[in-house]
Amino acid sequence: MTDTTYDVVVIGGGPGGYVAAIRAAQLGLKTACVEKRGSLGGTCLNVGCIPSKALLQSSEKYAEALHDLAAHGVKVGDVELDLKTMMARKDKVVLDLTKGIEFLFKKNKVDYRPGAGAIEAPGKVKVALNAGGSETLATRAIVIATGSDHVDLPGVAIDEKRIVSSTGALSLSAVPKHLVVVGAGYIGLEMGSVWRRLGAEVTVVEFLDRITPGMDLEVARQFQRILGRQGFKFMLGTKVTGAKEAKSGVTLTLEPAAGGAAQTLDADVVLVAIGRKPFTQGLGLDSAGVKLDGKGRVEVDDHFRTSVPGIYAIGDVIRGPMLAHKAEDEGVVVAEIIAGQSGHIDYDAIPGIVYTWPEVASVGKTEEELKAAGVEYRVGKFPFSANSRARCNATTDGFVKILADARTDRVLGAHIIGPDAGTLIQELVLGKEFQAAAEDVARTCHGHPTLTEAVKEAALAVAGRAIHA
Repeated sequence: MTDTTYDVVVIGGGPGGYVAAIRAAQLGLKTACVEKRGSLGGTCLNVGCIPSKALLQSSEKYAEALHDLAAHGVKVGDVELDLKTMMARKDKVVLDLTKGIEFLFKKNKVDYRPGAGAIEAPGKVKVALNAGGSETLATRAIVIATGSDHVDLPGVAIDEKRIVSSTGALSLSAVPKHLVVVGAGYIGLEMGSVWRRLGAEVTVVEFLDRITPGMDLEVARQFQRILGRQGFKFMLGTKVTGAKEAKSGVTLTLEPAAGGAAQTLDADVVLVAIGRKPFTQGLGLDSAGVKLDGKGRVEVDDHFRTSVPGIYAIGDVIRGPMLAHKAEDEGVVVAEIIAGQSGHIDYDAIPGIVYTWPEVASVGKTEEELKAAGVEYRVGKFPFSANSRARCNATTDGFVKILADARTDRVLGAHIIGPDAGTLIQELVLGKEFQAAAEDVARTCHGHPTLTEAVKEAALAVAGRAIHA
């Protein structure tokens, strides 16, 4: 037993966990964070959001040099890919950021325990230390923030060499001639974009009859068309039933999702990206009495309290979108609640972003959701092809789409496909948080020439008065 008794022990050092630990310490609570990876930042920083964005940025620059700079009067001669250097840059970005979190822990006086944490009993966390041995931490409150893991596909065993998860897709030693992506969600399309730009043929196999389930359908269809122009091939309404590996690659067995004759598809590398599941194994939840729901997630109330007093849970292990920024916000709020304050998150004002090119970003309701709920709404759209800055930048694909209540004009949802969509959406996220009307956005002066003017024009279009389209 350690000599220190904590106010809070956080199990998991990912975006939710490390933010919860830092915020708790800021509030004067004696705090420890347990992380078994031995590197802070969780999946997001180590093998997810951050390394994938580093590769997306690098691959964009390669593709730009290869295909686009000449149109700007920039002649670069022969363009050569140095994949080893690209991967080394990605690794350095990750290392620098993980070390940055360790610095923040020291700055805020958070005790960092590298090791696997498990709940021994309410108020006790046993840590199997990475350095050897174990210790038990006594604490007033426990926060479960262990994140998620990739979902396996029956009949397709991941070896992180020929058949990879997103983790393996971040570290391929060579550009595959043919990459098959199983799953047309955010992760698969982002990693597919990286390797497509670097020269791979990319085929996306999706069980449903559309890509990016949950995205506004009009946006998803435009997204698929643009990716198709970039060289993506799609096999929709198709399921993968098996995989056979050989030295030269992988042969997948496919069948129509609706039933029918089987076929085969050969690939050098297969990326399985069909979703993620909460990571709850080995945490001692059963013995502690912590209840899970039917999807294996930790059950919590509106204050992140589990079925056991003094034990809380946040992030990917509970209900809601598995997004790093959602977990971060929950980390702040749960720390404030433990400290005796109040906190609130509007889950309808959490953006979702796909970091392909063009980017796709959304917040709030889709048209399909509003129709299903019987809500009367108006639509305002504005294309980037009519935006002067997008014209200057030669980034005219896509549009901004705003959905507003037909009676009150309140913004119900916003969807952007186009340049820097992940940044542009934040104006509308803030608008939703403050319950803005489309008219509020339309009446706000936007700088010229900027991409943000497309947001203003879409807001004007809700009332049928866009100026430039």
